[in-house]
Amino acid sequence: MNPENSRLLGIDFSSSPTKKKPIAVAVGQWQGAVLAVDDLLSLTTLDEFETLLKQGPQAFGKFERAAGPLEQLGFVAAIDMPFGLSRKLVEGLKWPGAGRTDFKAWENLINYYSALSREQIRATFKAWCDARPAGNKFAHRECDGPAGSSPSMKWVNPPVAYMLHAGAPLLMRAGVHIPGMQRGDPTRVALEAYPGYLARKVLNRASYKSDDPKKDTADRRMARSELLCALEEGMLFGIRVQVRPYLRAKLLDDVKADHLDAVLCCLVAGWSAKRADSNFGLPKLIDPVEGWIAGVTPES
Repeated sequence: MNPENSRLLGIDFSSSPTKKKPIAVAVGQWQGAVLAVDDLLSLTTLDEFETLLKQGPQAFGKFERAAGPLEQLGFVAAIDMPFGLSRKLVEGLKWPGAGRTDFKAWENLINYYSALSREQIRATFKAWCDARPAGNKFAHRECDGPAGSSPSMKWVNPPVAYMLHAGAPLLMRAGVHIPGMQRGDPTRVALEAYPGYLARKVLNRASYKSDDPKKDTADRRMARSELLCALEEGMLFGIRVQVRPYLRAKLLDDVKADHLDAVLCCLVAGWSAKRADSNFGLPKLIDPVEGWIAGVTPES
């Protein structure tokens, strides 16, 4: 399979999806040098997310036009959720995966982690932080620094530890291929993404979203418009993104910006698919316990 001919999926993940806060999916494909976003999906259950991972977007019955140059079941998905935990944390807690750097490390870690309750995860991570000095409480992954991302052990603001808890077992069960972490079906590739890394390249620290629809402002709407224009003009990765007009209006109006974040992830999927022969643009060596955020360059 040529990944460039695959569907491109950008996914803004939620650990507890609902109709009000779904898992947002942007579905795209390469059309020459342009990344075309064909549609947006809203998944309201984790079962639907697992179906997407196993069968691709055509499982939702909207992509018959994929027949032709696109391979029916092939996709490259970039997902906004952590795929791993800090090596320092895993070694310190002596959790499964400690002392290992082979593919079993991630499998053993996620099997153990997914069996814990959220209450156990919170208590363990809080005890870790409470035992450490201010400014050095959380254990970071190597990719957090260059990406500017939150440590994957955070249980609030944002609760990424719970996203890992809900999502990683589904990645494992679906048998997707995760470079450096899981040898799976090479026609279904999953990569970790962080849309905030790309949004800051355009907006710096300006806010473009809020989980409270009542808190939309002219400035936030302008920021979303600026981000969309940057995508369309190829300011990120040098890739022009084409969004259908009715989808563009939806992205502009959505103060939560979940689907806009999904489009940013779709861009990462496209960039990575073009680099399938070089480990999807990821570092050659990836710690299987930690993983890496696609599109982020390691610090020198």
